[in-house]
Amino acid sequence: MENGDAAAEHSNKARLAIMELTNMISVPMSLHAVVRLNVPDALWQDGANTPLSASEIISRVLPSGSGGDSENLQRILRMLTSYGVFEEHLDSSSERKYSLTDIGKTLVTDAEGLSYAPYVLQHHQDALVRSWPLVHEAVLDPTSEPFAKANGEAAYSYYGKKPEMNELMQKAMSGVSVPFMRAILNSYDGFKGVNRLVDVGGSAGDCLRMILQKHPHVVEGINFDLPEVVAKAPSIPGVTHVGGDMFESIPTGDAIFMKWVLTTWTDEECKAIMENCYKALPEGGKLIACEPVLPKESDDSHRTRALLEGDIFVMTIYRAKGKHRTEDEFKQLGLAVGFPHFQAFHIDYFYTVLEFQK
Repeated sequence: MENGDAAAEHSNKARLAIMELTNMISVPMSLHAVVRLNVPDALWQDGANTPLSASEIISRVLPSGSGGDSENLQRILRMLTSYGVFEEHLDSSSERKYSLTDIGKTLVTDAEGLSYAPYVLQHHQDALVRSWPLVHEAVLDPTSEPFAKANGEAAYSYYGKKPEMNELMQKAMSGVSVPFMRAILNSYDGFKGVNRLVDVGGSAGDCLRMILQKHPHVVEGINFDLPEVVAKAPSIPGVTHVGGDMFESIPTGDAIFMKWVLTTWTDEECKAIMENCYKALPEGGKLIACEPVLPKESDDSHRTRALLEGDIFVMTIYRAKGKHRTEDEFKQLGLAVGFPHFQAFHIDYFYTVLEFQK
């Protein structure tokens, strides 16, 4: 009887788990909704983070007299509370009020105008959402990623024709890059002795700006990205914005820095990029690549899930055979193009700093 009860319990838990997984699309879409509605900033209010009801939040995010459905907002807030984005407060009248958790605070606009909110919006634009029902096509035909099948062309060329998508991408990358760069600059000393530093795929130049502030001996920064990207990059003291194609050539420097570049390309494309890096470096120069690195074994930790989910994002949006890689897979790519020395520095929860030295 006990065995029968245990089997029934396992079956019930399994059915509950598959129901949760099936309906999980409501999580990112609800996150997208609260960002669109500017709920995090409305709650934060310069650090007050006072618990508010859904109707009170609506009064802050919508113009006076424009309505809004507080019951539907509360439904969204309750669900996201179960994922740790908000904290729920029940008062004596049983009215539900909400404040931000540490997770929710990542969506608040800081003094520099940055947050993870643009990253949420960037991931859920119409062109990207259209790609997700076609994930199975990456198995059936890996020569073309689901994004290209859904939109008629590859993501980067598609972005290039949509200024608003490029602008959002820059904001998203800035919001993600700045906290990560603070962690690197506090713990990594690999920029010592570098005078001229090239950032490949540097977007708006935020990483170079922070590196030059921390390391004044880096007297020249080259922010290298696609011409349409650097055309919108702001002026930064000590930084020159250069447009080009990393598959053709890369500007020379004592060291080359890149973040979340290799992961969006196939092994052969990575080798082409890294070979151009090798050619652009002097003897003893190094490529410093900050990339998501997969663990050897799969588990259900938040870190492993974030890395594996990011891997599927790359497969769906950028390259069916672009991927997150293990530490050894990165080492082998470096050896294949001539880098004899390799080191990995585990500084950040998501990114790993990889050094390839010539």
